[in-house]
Amino acid sequence: MHENTIATAAPTSEIRFDTKVAVVLREDLLPWQELNVTAFLMSGIATSESNLVGENYRDADGNDYLPMLRQPVLVMTADAEVLAKARTKALSRGMALAVYTEELFSTGHDAANREAVAAVAAEDLNVVGIALRGPKNAVDRVVKGARMHG
Repeated sequence: MHENTIATAAPTSEIRFDTKVAVVLREDLLPWQELNVTAFLMSGIATSESNLVGENYRDADGNDYLPMLRQPVLVMTADAEVLAKARTKALSRGMALAVYTEELFSTGHDAANREAVAAVAAEDLNVVGIALRGPKNAVDRVVKGARMHG
């Protein structure tokens, strides 16, 4: 199996994924900021590859619901230094990466968000969160020093 694919199995068998998704948030964010950043970052991961999202959900009454990511997501926290290092490591390894900077809390739309990121050199980005996807071991190495969100 190619390293950028997710495993598939019959509904009753255990599903093993050869990739991992992790969100790392700066540890000093307010609760509403953590939720906002996580939602935006996961939208980037979910749209990064067509096979990451599963089928629509349907309840017993026939109501349809939107599909969701097919694999678990780890949500972690780290200080600014660990977060910056994780961003750099993920980029150097060519991993699928979404970034959220502090400036995006004050922008009002997508184009302004992209302009705010484009205005700052990579090493100077004030990163408050990243989301990445890649081979399990590589993701583990990139997020080393981060801890599970508590």
